[in-house]
Amino acid sequence: MSQSDPVPALVLDLLEWIGPEPRPYPEVIEAWRTSCPRLPVWEEANARGFITHGRSTGAGAVVSVSPAGIAHLQASGRAWRPPP
Repeated sequence: MSQSDPVPALVLDLLEWIGPEPRPYPEVIEAWRTSCPRLPVWEEANARGFITHGRSTGAGAVVSVSPAGIAHLQASGRAWRPPP
C-alpha cells in the first residue's frame, strides 16, 4: 500500500472504534461498510486477522479486536487499554 493509501489509518480507526468490548456485528457493519473498492477497511482488518467474530447471549453475532489487532494498535501508539 502506498503512503497516500488511507486504508491503514482507517483500519486503526476501526479497531479503536470497536474498542475493548465486543460490539454487535450488525452495528459494526452498518457503521463501517463501504461500497467503494478503494476503501476496503473491513475486509483489510479481517484479512490481517485484527478482528474476531463470535456469538454473545442476547447480542447474537459480535465482533471483537483480536490479540493481533490489539498489538497493531499498541505498535501504532493509538491503543486503548483492554480490561485485565
